Amino acid sequence: MYGAWWIVFHGNICSNNQCNAFMNDKPDYLGHRKRLRERFQKAGSDGFQDYELIELLLTYAIPRKDVKPVAKELIKCFGGLSGILDANHKELVKIHGMGAISATLIRLVKELCAVYLGERMKDRDLLSSPQVVADFARMKLTEIPHESFMIIYLNTRNEVLKYEVVQEGTLDHAVVYPRRIIERALSHHASGLVLVHNHPSGHCRPSNEDLSLTRDIVEAVRMINIRILDHIVVGREGYFSFKENSLL
Repeated sequence: MYGAWWIVFHGNICSNNQCNAFMNDKPDYLGHRKRLRERFQKAGSDGFQDYELIELLLTYAIPRKDVKPVAKELIKCFGGLSGILDANHKELVKIHGMGAISATLIRLVKELCAVYLGERMKDRDLLSSPQVVADFARMKLTEIPHESFMIIYLNTRNEVLKYEVVQEGTLDHAVVYPRRIIERALSHHASGLVLVHNHPSGHCRPSNEDLSLTRDIVEAVRMINIRILDHIVVGREGYFSFKENSLL
């Protein structure tokens, strides 16, 4: 009728050649994603802005969308990469453009980091490496919305045997019984312990209750020749080491 095949597309009449060209025109963000991946493959994170690292990560969870605005919004809302990793699932999905899958991917990265740091603690003398413990503890505990008390069990060379959370409490309090700590330490044949707990409020200065509890635990385990090497309080602002501050 028109001398060629014509198609109606979005309310406009176009030729078959025009429509094919339109359909084959790829969105700009696809080329941008490819370039990001190639940069990372060549040089790792060198030269990347923080938002670009998050942007690259989100490309694996959000396939058909420009994720740069989402990455920038995450940086803005949480203050940086550490804030994003410390955010919990509910906080992440509140960000426009984020969904359950992309939030889960970020949480997975955080958990992988915690496992990695936990493995790095092994075969290390933790008496001389409080920063290693603090890095692990912050990864493991900072996004938990309630206080959690963790024990790291050590052998005679101050190397890690095992770690576990032995008590979870409320927003600002966790009830820990020295007798339970003794039972767990004996069951793991531990010679030394590093105590760790989080402050969900973010600050990491120990409270009077923290100081009192630490004294009680030190006295309790001393009777069975188990040493307390450190008590570390972690929060989003950093960490506080009893040993580094001469409180042990």
